[in-house]
Amino acid sequence: MELKSVVPWGRAFAEYQAMFALKESDLERRILGCGDGSASFNAELHLRGGQVVSVDPIYVFSADQLRQRLRQVYPNIIAQMARERGRYVWSNFRDPDHLGSVRMSAMNQFLGDFSLGLEQGRYVPASLPELPFKDGQFDLALCSHLLFAYSEQITAAQHIAAILEMLRVAKEVRIYPLLDIEGYPSMHLSDVVSELAEAGIQVDRQTVGYELQRGATEMLSLSRRV
Repeated sequence: MELKSVVPWGRAFAEYQAMFALKESDLERRILGCGDGSASFNAELHLRGGQVVSVDPIYVFSADQLRQRLRQVYPNIIAQMARERGRYVWSNFRDPDHLGSVRMSAMNQFLGDFSLGLEQGRYVPASLPELPFKDGQFDLALCSHLLFAYSEQITAAQHIAAILEMLRVAKEVRIYPLLDIEGYPSMHLSDVVSELAEAGIQVDRQTVGYELQRGATEMLSLSRRV
């Protein structure tokens, strides 16, 4: 991976709570975030006394490298959202600038926590479908804006392998959103759900109280049947 290919774009703790319908009891569980990038979820939950580990391949870079890259990509991301603002629902944010301000605050919190968190083992440079953890090490695994979002780049077989790996290390998996990055239902969703159900996985689609990408109002909750 080259730094120039990285687009560090992290979401805030409150967004994670809404995207994944996280209750206070969920936040007391052992949580794994897959593809967390520069989100502030880990930093904020750690301050609350939570048990959380984040994995992402971008964690091979330093905080300074990620900060520099963020400064490069930030203006273009906000400009693109402004051009395509009709694809988004502006109920949680006033406009693209407000969204950018919230996200920048979250990413700065991540950057301030990253070096210490790396030393503590809370940030692990790794990626699906191979995770460096023991079977059942976590209670809950969260995957935000990776699976299903990048349906053109990730095949159905790769989706299944990634989900089974998360279910190996965690009792429950939650994935959001179920739309691709163009705003259409993922072309893999039906096949992935069917194959996992046939493999004995409990699969539930749940409505969540969050919508930024228009129509992205559902998450997938998965667990192994007992």
